[in-house]
Amino acid sequence: MGLVKGEMEKGVSGTDPNAPAPFIAVGHLYFNTTEEVHEAFKAHGGAIKGDAANYTDIKPQFQISETLL
Repeated sequence: MGLVKGEMEKGVSGTDPNAPAPFIAVGHLYFNTTEEVHEAFKAHGGAIKGDAANYTDIKPQFQISETLL
């Protein structure tokens, strides 16, 4: 569905090293075009969001961005 690569980040702290990270995890999914993102989420987004409930009760947040070089 156009997925080029994926990366995961684990939050370790806020700007204060003793403060918790604002996010527990951040996932980056890379696609060639915005259209590919939308097509992939139309096809698989429901299953992905449904599966997240098996691992956490935190409501995920989604953002589509463009990588700037």
